[in-house]
Amino acid sequence: MTRLRTCFLMTLLGITVSLKAGDDFCGIRNTAFSAGESVTFSVYYTFAGVYVWGGDAVFSVGLEEMNGHSVYHAVGDGKTNSFFDGIFKVRDRYESYIDTGSLKPLKFIRNVDEGGYKVYENVSFNQTANTATTTKGLFKTPPCIQDVLSSIYYARNIDFDAYKPGDKIPFYMFLDSQTYNLYLRYMGKDIVNTRYGKFHAIKFKPLLIAGTMFKGGEGMTVWVSDDRNHLPLRIESPISVGSVKVDMTKYRSLRYRLSSLISVR
Repeated sequence: MTRLRTCFLMTLLGITVSLKAGDDFCGIRNTAFSAGESVTFSVYYTFAGVYVWGGDAVFSVGLEEMNGHSVYHAVGDGKTNSFFDGIFKVRDRYESYIDTGSLKPLKFIRNVDEGGYKVYENVSFNQTANTATTTKGLFKTPPCIQDVLSSIYYARNIDFDAYKPGDKIPFYMFLDSQTYNLYLRYMGKDIVNTRYGKFHAIKFKPLLIAGTMFKGGEGMTVWVSDDRNHLPLRIESPISVGSVKVDMTKYRSLRYRLSSLISVR
């Protein structure tokens, strides 16, 4: 069950590889989501052609004050269902404190328990000095660095209409005391059928880090709603045995009407 441990909540966080690093996209204002939003995703694994529900993850965002900054407090909670608990219990929690003016993270916390394998990571970002401080020390980072959770909310503010199918959108992400230089390949507009319903969608393929939850490369495909919310709708990817699929199944307090929805299942 090692693959389950490394794929469960990080599968959902695969949507993070979707922001542009560069001065023209550094420190943007949020126009895509509001404090109070909550979105639920269900994770399904396929074995021998049969999809099995593995559990759910909930992503929510609130509004707080931290060190004189107004911040979005984003939380991602993932857990296996009762059936998988008996095989390999997962309880993952990711938190990011994101400056409301620039959408840059100020603090990131990862607290995971996956089959008894526990990891706790606490990162403080200095976005002026371009550093990240962890329990392992002080690390230099590039400008516009994001953590694995903050980048979801940052990425939802991308103007995809500024790109052509096939374009790469590079970005920097800090995780496990390392900076990763990755990219997203924009694939254009699409229609996607999910367990929630049928949507007009924006499609892209993130470059994944070899040796983490999947093989390196562009095997993962992500769809987000083709409206002002840019709400994640579906993630699909092959894994070492079978494949994994993640669908948005519930939402609350979106900033705009989900106008990309064509029909409900």
